[in-house]
Amino acid sequence: MKIFNSRFSLNRYFTAEGQTPDPRFTLANERTFLAWIRTALALLAGGVAIEAFASSVLTESGKVLLVILLLSLSLLVSVWAFWRWAGVERALRNGVELPIPSLIPILSLGCAAVTVVVFLLFCGRA
Repeated sequence: MKIFNSRFSLNRYFTAEGQTPDPRFTLANERTFLAWIRTALALLAGGVAIEAFASSVLTESGKVLLVILLLSLSLLVSVWAFWRWAGVERALRNGVELPIPSLIPILSLGCAAVTVVVFLLFCGRA
């Protein structure tokens, strides 16, 4: 049973070049993608939790700043996870070196920024 029209197929789009890699590598790439998506969901949940429950602990401007930082990081990680997955899949199919994960320093700095903001907000309360 065909689910998609044969004129548009993601499988055809991503398999147009190169050779089919070992399925273990493709599945490992998929697991890595899912790990990045879990990270994005955790950042999203953190932003929602702060918006919903932190009114008594944080000022309104501090709360908005944290929510914006967390939701922005979540969006960035979500979009980047797809591009990373596609780039690795292409590299595997073409037998070339895997791309360097450029989001790691950005995510690290973003999480550090959130930590600094939280620290400053709580130090300002003391």
